[in-house]
Amino acid sequence: MAGVRIAPYGSWSSPLSASLVAAGAVELSEVSLDGEDVYWVESRPSEGGRSVVVRRSPSGAVSDVTPPPFNARTRVHEYGGGAVAVADGVVYFSHYADHRIYRHRPGEPPRPVTPEGPWRYADLVVDRGRGRLICVREDHAGPAKEPMNTLLSVPLGGGAAEVLASGYDFYASPCLSPDGSKLAWLCWNHPNLPWDGTELWVADVAPDGSLQHPRRIAGGPAESVFQPSWSPDGALCFVSDRTGWWNLYRWQDGRTEPLYPVDAEFGRPQWRFGLSTYAFCDAHRIVCAFRKHDGWRLGVLHIPSRSLRVLPLPYTEIAYVRARGDHAFFVAASPTEPWGVVRCDVETGRTEVLRRAAELPLDPELLSTPEWIEFPTTEGEVAYAWFYPPRNPEFTGPPGEKSPLVVFCHGGPTSTASTALRPEVQFWTSRGIAVLDVDYRGSAGYGRAYRDRLQGAWGVVDVDDCARGAEFLVERGGVDGRRLAIRGGSAGGYTTLAVLAFRDVFRAGASYFGVSDLEALHLKTHKFESRYLERLVGPYPARRDLFLARSPLYAADRIRAPVIFFQGLDDRVVPPEQSERMYRTFVENGVPTAYLAFEGEGHGFRRAETTRRCLEAELDFYGKVLGFAPADVVEPAPIQNL
Repeated sequence: MAGVRIAPYGSWSSPLSASLVAAGAVELSEVSLDGEDVYWVESRPSEGGRSVVVRRSPSGAVSDVTPPPFNARTRVHEYGGGAVAVADGVVYFSHYADHRIYRHRPGEPPRPVTPEGPWRYADLVVDRGRGRLICVREDHAGPAKEPMNTLLSVPLGGGAAEVLASGYDFYASPCLSPDGSKLAWLCWNHPNLPWDGTELWVADVAPDGSLQHPRRIAGGPAESVFQPSWSPDGALCFVSDRTGWWNLYRWQDGRTEPLYPVDAEFGRPQWRFGLSTYAFCDAHRIVCAFRKHDGWRLGVLHIPSRSLRVLPLPYTEIAYVRARGDHAFFVAASPTEPWGVVRCDVETGRTEVLRRAAELPLDPELLSTPEWIEFPTTEGEVAYAWFYPPRNPEFTGPPGEKSPLVVFCHGGPTSTASTALRPEVQFWTSRGIAVLDVDYRGSAGYGRAYRDRLQGAWGVVDVDDCARGAEFLVERGGVDGRRLAIRGGSAGGYTTLAVLAFRDVFRAGASYFGVSDLEALHLKTHKFESRYLERLVGPYPARRDLFLARSPLYAADRIRAPVIFFQGLDDRVVPPEQSERMYRTFVENGVPTAYLAFEGEGHGFRRAETTRRCLEAELDFYGKVLGFAPADVVEPAPIQNL
């Protein structure tokens, strides 16, 4: 091809710099509707990761609602979400700095409605009829080892709060019926996480706001219920995985019935509050997002006929679904479109992007689009992944040379790989480095049986699947088996380190705030995940042997592949010592390694400068240990033992 240069894989120059990736990493979430206005939350790396409530008026004007330095974010369950509620033009939000709820009226500064203290709030719901907020409160006061979670009533103008429900370890998703006469909510106890088992409760709301006649209507220790929502005619809908798939159900007149049984997922793992996969257009129509193996779709479910009409939209990722009449609003993306806030006419399928997370000035020819692959793994089973080949219209590799491969391990581990256009993936592929994003066994989106495959097998089947996925591509041809790297954050960082410790497949790794010591994590982690490892590994201390045997820290002497570590010093989920101890072991063992720590960063980096530094250091590290020369001029990684 004329004008195409031949250059070694990994050394291609790319217009997608690390700075551009970092600047384009705005996160969009929490869509809300209030009259004709549309609201959402933007997490902005350029503002130090500050989360801002944004409003779009009917005229199309887009403006920030919450002023600096307010940060509309919560730390309930550490992962947050559900930090904002809007009613009649008034925005209520949790402020990250002091965890208080603030009321923000147009033209006035935000004013607190909850007192100073050791409390955090999430899942805010406005009860207009009683002049109050209903929310989840996490109480960190007192000598208890763990904070206490309750459902709470907070007066809109401030004042004494009242506990509405207590006694369970966790609460989420409070929602009022249209006439305000009933309240539904989710709750669950240790050792469950919400994708293991939750309970759906309903109570009558008395004139004084108290709850009467509470009763459990769905869920249990082995049934995960997600997103209860009331229809305009007063029926309660919810998502349940009682058949092995998260499907829609309706509870009415004391009877529960399925609305559309199908082998597809209408729910998500509730790592965060405020998630929404469906909404009511009217009493007879639900607009709903659902996932098949190869991505998310949007459909309109006609309740009386139990028929689903799938809309031909160009999106493979859809979240935070809301509806108003014939229009749905949601956050969506595809392999060629970054995340955006989208309005969709559910009758015609016509869409309009109201806000994009990034405006990347890139040639579409530069973008590597993923191939969904299914590959054989251990025990005669299969796993799934998305493969991104190297792509840059200005370059091709030398004849006979195969590209390096970087395997991505998603976090969670009960999460899933994303098909959205992600600049961090294109950063690698545009430089001549292939990417494999693995949905190892245990990932969400493939039904409960696949999700539960990780029970008791973390550090085994995820490790097998990442290794087998890379080997599958080597055997298929196109990637260099001598230049395989693996990277991941949090639980993905654990899988990265475990693969390097227990399999001889990869030649380099990058751990972002990864877990190295399972026992230490189990003993020190926060309440939400404090029993998680008892499901993923085994009962503790009865099976302490498994915790030690599967910890990369205690197998670090086996690792000969170079590893670079990235860590936020304010991380409360995976404390810095998890990375620091591994790094010191690598230094002592003479293995090439680097460690970059960041003040002010927690679990998941939010600042643009941090993202830029990490990408450049990771690229420099791979170049030096895998044997290619990046075209970028970057600040080198501080590599020891090279």
